[in-house]
Amino acid sequence: MEFLGMIGLLVSLVVLIYLTMKGVNIIIGAIISSVIVALTGGLRLDTALMDNYMTGFTGYFASWFFVFLLGAIFGKIMQETKSADSIAHWIKKILGPKRAVFAVVAAAAIMTYGGVSLFVVGFAVYPIAVSLFRSANLPHRFIPAALVFGSISFTMTAPGSPEIQNIIPTEFFGTTPTAGGWIGVVCALLIMTLGGLWLGSMVKKAFASGETFALPNGEGEAAASMEANAIKQESDPQKEDLPNIIISSIPLVLVIVVLNVLGQFMNPTIALLIALLIGIVVACLTMLRFLTKFWDSLATGAQNALVALANTCAVVGFGSVAAQVSAFDSIITGLVNLPGPPLIGLAIGVTVICAITGSASGGLGIALPILAPIYLAQGLDPGSMHRISALASGGLDSLPHNGYVVTTVRAICGESHGRAYKPILMVSVVLPTIILALAVILYTIF
Repeated sequence: MEFLGMIGLLVSLVVLIYLTMKGVNIIIGAIISSVIVALTGGLRLDTALMDNYMTGFTGYFASWFFVFLLGAIFGKIMQETKSADSIAHWIKKILGPKRAVFAVVAAAAIMTYGGVSLFVVGFAVYPIAVSLFRSANLPHRFIPAALVFGSISFTMTAPGSPEIQNIIPTEFFGTTPTAGGWIGVVCALLIMTLGGLWLGSMVKKAFASGETFALPNGEGEAAASMEANAIKQESDPQKEDLPNIIISSIPLVLVIVVLNVLGQFMNPTIALLIALLIGIVVACLTMLRFLTKFWDSLATGAQNALVALANTCAVVGFGSVAAQVSAFDSIITGLVNLPGPPLIGLAIGVTVICAITGSASGGLGIALPILAPIYLAQGLDPGSMHRISALASGGLDSLPHNGYVVTTVRAICGESHGRAYKPILMVSVVLPTIILALAVILYTIF
């Protein structure tokens, strides 16, 4: 039965990836995959779905609803006040087409590290990316990689980040958002620097081989609309009325500062909620004339939060079902008993579970309740475990079925996985996994 359960886990993961890449809603895909796990793992189907799946789904929803809600509203306010556009245009002006790849990565990274929702960042930066890539005549298929790399590789796993992937470990290790010390900072800088150089070299190689800027065939409506908007903004001599760059940046800076100051004295999740709320209030007050539809922005932000949270809860529910199968216990036991430094087992465990779920936050929500007590009992440094967990969540989670990857490639950029996924794989899966291995070595030595 355990062998069949192991096969079921692998098959369910393949099915989940396949269905997601085919455009099937992640909630439907997660339920189908949960059924496969239950049937092959010897679980009662009604118990697996109505108890295990829903316990995981509702538990994650209850824990992180307000974080998703305020984060989505903050992102929507930054979008509606045109603050996100102001920041993106400023970076475009400073760096210019010659540094198109770096400019796109920088714009996405600054907004993500400032607490803006990933999906808002993607939609806000894409028109600027199109303008820059067209001016430099660079292949359009690399825009998704630039957006993904700037949004989810180093920004969500770095010390001090307000992203949920850096907050979840605080709940299980009793740490602060800055946990991990200088090693965490070095790892973030390595991912940022090496990933930027790697992505830039891939773009240059493609350009040298004759690839130039061209919109993909069958571009989606959202991407087509933003492309038309980008063309209009670039050609229109009357620049769009945007808020001052300094005023636009104040809410982002406040979110980071308030989180990391209050996070030293109170529960980091509460500190994040306070930081996001302050960011929302300040953005509204300082850019009131740009906010013409306040209540509509709140409503849209709430809807976006529910969609994003439900998608994550779906994969957490799937992971909760998988965790009931005896084969899953065997995997965890094998990881805990791996030869070498104990941090290896924690790193691989979080990585594997995030790969199964296709979600960094969802994977952490499943992995840490199981793994954290085991490794805390071994007396390991909580700060090291926090940073290893955060770094591990940002590697194999970016496989093709990751929700943000799917949205960025298809809905935002109108690309296909066949054309656009390889560079994403290199800078958001391969490189972070290599840096994770380095982090394990450094934390073991120091």
